Amino acid sequence: MIISINTGSYLINNWVNTETQVANHKLRTAEWKQASVEAELNALKLQLNPHFIFNNLSVLSELILEDQQLGYAYSESFSKVYRFLLVNSKKNIILLEEELKFLNSYIFLIKHRIGQGVHFEIDVQEESKNMYIPPLTLQLLIENALKHNKTDRKNPLRITIRTSTQHILTVENTLSLIEKPEGYSTGIGLTNIISRFNLLSKQPPEIVTSTDSFKVIIHLMEYDR
Repeated sequence: MIISINTGSYLINNWVNTETQVANHKLRTAEWKQASVEAELNALKLQLNPHFIFNNLSVLSELILEDQQLGYAYSESFSKVYRFLLVNSKKNIILLEEELKFLNSYIFLIKHRIGQGVHFEIDVQEESKNMYIPPLTLQLLIENALKHNKTDRKNPLRITIRTSTQHILTVENTLSLIEKPEGYSTGIGLTNIISRFNLLSKQPPEIVTSTDSFKVIIHLMEYDR
């Protein structure tokens, strides 16, 4: 009789634990889908943003008139940015190496549009390029820096991307904040990045702010989930 009761209790507890695990898995899946949709929407906003398109096409038109070879290079970078957004915005995670290749094209567009008002420095160890990161992480951080800071030729915005170890990537920018009207919404891209890292690795980016800089410390992932 006692054995039967113990067996029944074990089966019930096992069933409860299994159901709890299934429920938690479903919850995490739902949370991830929501974060993934938000990331895709951010990518679509960039694709469909008329200012983004107009600015780049205006620069392209000027370059074609001034320097056809440079205009061709600009159009190539423009198409690479869109291709990356279309192919990778729905993925959970990609190689850091892929993100950096995309970033080169994205930075090329920025530098020819803004000029000497922004400086970039990228120093990433080769072994770190085999680690993983949610797609558009670096692009969103750069966009965040450009959105909230002045880009002045005399005092350019400086954005640095570097690895200190194989697993740690930092994105840092100088601060020269633009005054925003009261109630202005900020940090949507950053919130999305943190949410995706929470769901994928449980190691969200660390944010370090000082009077003259804004730094985001990212824990790179070892494998694709």
